[in-house]
Amino acid sequence: MASFPFEGFLSTPEALSLFGESSVVQAMMDFEAALARACAAEGLIPASAAQAIANVCKADLYDISALVAESGRAGSLAIPLVKKLTETVALFDKQAAGYVHWGSTSQDVIDTAMALLTRRAWAMIDRDLGELIRALLELAQVHADTPVLARTLMQPAQVVSFGFKCVGWATPLVRRRESLRRRAHEALALQFGGAVGTLSSLGARGSAVAARIAQELGLHWPGQAWHTQRDEWVAFGAEVGVLCGALGKIARDWSLLAQSEVGELAEPSGTGRGGSSAMPHKRNPVASMVALAAAARAPHRVAAILAAMPQEHERGLGNWQAELAEWAGLFITAHGAVRALAQAAGGLEVDAPRMRRNIDALHGLVSTEVVALCLAERIGKSAAHTLVESLARRAVQEHRPLKELVAAAVQADPALSGTLDAAELERLFDPVQAAQPAARWVREWLPRLRAQAAQ
Repeated sequence: MASFPFEGFLSTPEALSLFGESSVVQAMMDFEAALARACAAEGLIPASAAQAIANVCKADLYDISALVAESGRAGSLAIPLVKKLTETVALFDKQAAGYVHWGSTSQDVIDTAMALLTRRAWAMIDRDLGELIRALLELAQVHADTPVLARTLMQPAQVVSFGFKCVGWATPLVRRRESLRRRAHEALALQFGGAVGTLSSLGARGSAVAARIAQELGLHWPGQAWHTQRDEWVAFGAEVGVLCGALGKIARDWSLLAQSEVGELAEPSGTGRGGSSAMPHKRNPVASMVALAAAARAPHRVAAILAAMPQEHERGLGNWQAELAEWAGLFITAHGAVRALAQAAGGLEVDAPRMRRNIDALHGLVSTEVVALCLAERIGKSAAHTLVESLARRAVQEHRPLKELVAAAVQADPALSGTLDAAELERLFDPVQAAQPAARWVREWLPRLRAQAAQ
């Protein structure tokens, strides 16, 4: 896959290289070598021919750019590759050249190569996803009791703890990781069916050959070809798209918390990281930027892969090719997102004092619900709600702490007199106390999430 400047900084060198031309060709060669050895083991071709074929299944022996260029005219990269492989084998063993690609078809080699590369891509994503989860759970433990504003519809709501937010970020990632691992086993499968999926040219030895290839390549063998049955494969890709969405949710929150007007969170800084070409003071959340870009792009790739599922009869025309073109980009994008957030998570700067100042700046308005519930025990829920609502409006209009207005209202109303003493009033408006329900959730969920993440 060609790498462009605007693609490169949204992914990782490893992912871009993995789906590069040389890597794809080598994965196809790995299939051809395994095929030859399996056929020899089942007595279908001479062992010497298998050895001769395997000896030249090395991508660096070939002009890869020429193969890729010729694939456009041939309609498949496998056609020029098998032709050139056959010619190369013939240079050393003319008889062996007749056994190249024995019993297989173009889609077998390409799909299997993509399964091999996708397995490696998933391993990279899984590793970095584990690092991100561990970092978030560590932050959750450290900040289990740290008060922070919860915000609904982009407005201050109540007080929770920062650890509670971290658990909320980590939990979907743990679920997605487990789901992707389950999907990977079925999706990362050997493709092997020959011309129309029956392995007819291999006779009764077809399944045995397939099992040997799968074992050598470390892929699942589903027992039949899946040339136009793409459900497991596409379901795996769709799960990667959902992961990108979960990563995007984290990135959205980080970027909002990092706004200077909020200032509760900052990504790690360093020379050249998150700077501005015009404004030296800028500290841009670049990890969030990468993950948000992935969340914006992944749905379109997944949609294209889903749209390519209705494939004609035993071999698709255009739809399979479209899927191939989108597939690599999905995993390149996903790895860029998870790597960016994983690298940033360990160095996130959490400004707990700023979180407290942002709570205090609201003059107690985030405590309206708990105050209203307390007063409801004396005057009823509806009356308490109306009273606290009116006091909250006054607090905003007069720029006064709500706690003072509540204290005055309780003292002035005979029905409320004695309802709240000074200590109880302090407790109702204490952000640390307000964060305790969230902190309890953190302490309940952390052991579970750590156990799941460790599997």
